[in-house]
Amino acid sequence: MVTLIIIGVIVVAVLFLVVGAYNRLVGLDQRADQAFADIDVQLKQRQDLIPNLVETVKGYASHERGTLEAVIQARNQATQAASVNDKVQAENVLTASLGRLFALAEAYPDLKANTNFQQLQAELSDIENKLAAARRFFNNAVQEFNAVRRQFPTILFAGLVGYGSDKAFFDVGEESRAAMNEAPPQVKF
Repeated sequence: MVTLIIIGVIVVAVLFLVVGAYNRLVGLDQRADQAFADIDVQLKQRQDLIPNLVETVKGYASHERGTLEAVIQARNQATQAASVNDKVQAENVLTASLGRLFALAEAYPDLKANTNFQQLQAELSDIENKLAAARRFFNNAVQEFNAVRRQFPTILFAGLVGYGSDKAFFDVGEESRAAMNEAPPQVKF
């Protein structure tokens, strides 16, 4: 009889640990999803701002068609990306193309002095700051989820309940870092 009570207590304790670990995983998963939704809002605002920015630049640098088209194409890919990894890659390409657009704008003093361009640039800068904060929050939530998923006893059953793999971080990536460090476009008159 005492043996059955001890076994029962052990089973209840293990069950309590498993349920607690599962509930923590679900909570951390929801936190990461919510954090990514915050990033998504900022990305949408940035994507909505880009056509206005391109139109403003087009008025001053219409013969820089390649750069302007690259920005629009990168924006379109970013708006169509569905998964976290696809969004990360698309946004990295968009960030690099925006960097080239602003480098191009340096060659046009009238454009740099344009009030509309300055306002759009300030709005984009504000969005970028909010986006950086949202990325940090998301990456922290992902790090916490991944750490808990790998801990004992969670690792024993995480795969069985749909949490078998780590979540991906929202990272700028090597390709985007390299693209941002490219030489600015050459403008000749």
